Amino acid sequence: MGELKIVSYNVNGIRSAESKGLSTWLQAMNADVVCLQEIKVSKEDFDPSPFTALGYQCHTFSAQKKGYSGVAIFTKIQPDQVVLGCGIPEYDFEGRNLRIDIGDLSILCAYFPSGTTGDERQGVKMQFLDAYHKYLLDLKETRKKLIVCGDYNICHTHIDIHDPIRNKDTSGFKPEERAWMDLYFTTGFVDSFRHFHPEAKEQYSWWSYRAGARKNNKGWRIDYIAVTDNLKEDLLESQIFQDAVHSDHCPVYCKIKL
Repeated sequence: MGELKIVSYNVNGIRSAESKGLSTWLQAMNADVVCLQEIKVSKEDFDPSPFTALGYQCHTFSAQKKGYSGVAIFTKIQPDQVVLGCGIPEYDFEGRNLRIDIGDLSILCAYFPSGTTGDERQGVKMQFLDAYHKYLLDLKETRKKLIVCGDYNICHTHIDIHDPIRNKDTSGFKPEERAWMDLYFTTGFVDSFRHFHPEAKEQYSWWSYRAGARKNNKGWRIDYIAVTDNLKEDLLESQIFQDAVHSDHCPVYCKIKL
């Protein structure tokens, strides 16, 4: 029985992350599939050579706006199909979803909107959550085994954030966002990290650049690898690599039986 190692990482600009040694870290990690968010580069400006040298096929889906958003999947396994976008024009315009199919397994790389710039974008985020959930449930009708990697821009519970009291009305920890996560994780999806580490605290995947947040580990866990319930028993391990410093996020990881 084979194993599949998957990394998900919001790189906050792939060129910036590569200048800090991303490909060297990936070489040591030796994952089969790498899902990247916020690549912030157009297809024509992306140099895949550091990653193809490691044996990866590089699939990217950029936002129409330069230097914004965008997702990528690097894979050492030949996909049967690569699907750009989720078929919803306003989100595909922002380069928010990319999917590869390998046999009966679909791996998705998603970058959920942030609502931190104000009420308008928070509204966009809530609309996205509803639309994306419906997209996933519809997709599950034909692609029953899904792995949904990405920056969800939401902390699910109070142990996923350094200061739940003061942040209770902050975008990313609002009650309605957390309620969406409750719904998500009770409608056929499993949080791979919490599957293995149900009570683990101070396991964050993003830190503000302000006020020494990372040094003091004042972070948020907003990056997830979720799997459909039918893959739960195939999960082998899940980790957060807080010592990888190519971005304001860090990579999250899971290993699964094929």
